[in-house]
Amino acid sequence: MSVSRSGYYKWKYRQNNPTLKMLSRQSDINLIKEIHKKHPSHGYRWINAYARKKYGVVWSDNHVHLCCKYENIKSQGKHYQWKKPDEEHEKFNNLVWNGWKYLSRPYEVIVSDMTAFKVKGIYYELTLYFDAWNKEIIGYGLVSRKGNIKSYYDGLNQVLSKIKEEQIEEPIILHTDQGAVYSSTTYNNLLNEFNIQRSMSRAGTPTDNPVNESLNGWIKEELFIDFDLKHSNDVSNLIKLYINYYNYERPSYALNYKTPIQYKIESGF
Repeated sequence: MSVSRSGYYKWKYRQNNPTLKMLSRQSDINLIKEIHKKHPSHGYRWINAYARKKYGVVWSDNHVHLCCKYENIKSQGKHYQWKKPDEEHEKFNNLVWNGWKYLSRPYEVIVSDMTAFKVKGIYYELTLYFDAWNKEIIGYGLVSRKGNIKSYYDGLNQVLSKIKEEQIEEPIILHTDQGAVYSSTTYNNLLNEFNIQRSMSRAGTPTDNPVNESLNGWIKEELFIDFDLKHSNDVSNLIKLYINYYNYERPSYALNYKTPIQYKIESGF
């Protein structure tokens, strides 16, 4: 490739005498690299939203995209594929169907599911309860033994305590899959004192619970990639710290890049 003599010296001059625009761009790149280093599972749109919330900078998505492209910054997250579970007996009808986007208040629909992972050879099960309206984690349970149902009840008791504290009188739907614990009489008897209706996805149809299915994948990616869960010596404390981060600091695409708590407050609740 041939370069003219004048072109070479212009390039060399710019390297030694950067313009204000070049300096500003490099400053932006440095901040983007810093955010990506801490949260490598996310792409440029999320980085932009996080930078706006955390540091007060105002960038366009296109600017962040070009900076990421210039530095070869890419999301390290992977896509998840659906796995059809075994057929199970249906205890309750699906009361939500396609009404997820029409939710208008907190605690209108609560969803729950369990996800499993291993850290340093130890098997863990994490049961999460989400408010489907603002995607807030309102309850969780963690156990380190396969099949231990305690995580389901720990999370549910947290949810019921919050409903009592906030004196929620409007009807609530609790939507889950058809798992053995969710279908059990003991589990559902705990709801008798509350204005809670049970709802279940159809067997083998994870799309009946899109809130949990989409968030569980993102959460596991962030835990392992951004929070380095696989090297943690205190999994329980790390999960606790992550949930606080998720509710108060993590911008959500579904909430127009607001955090669950921010969205709730700005909506007047």
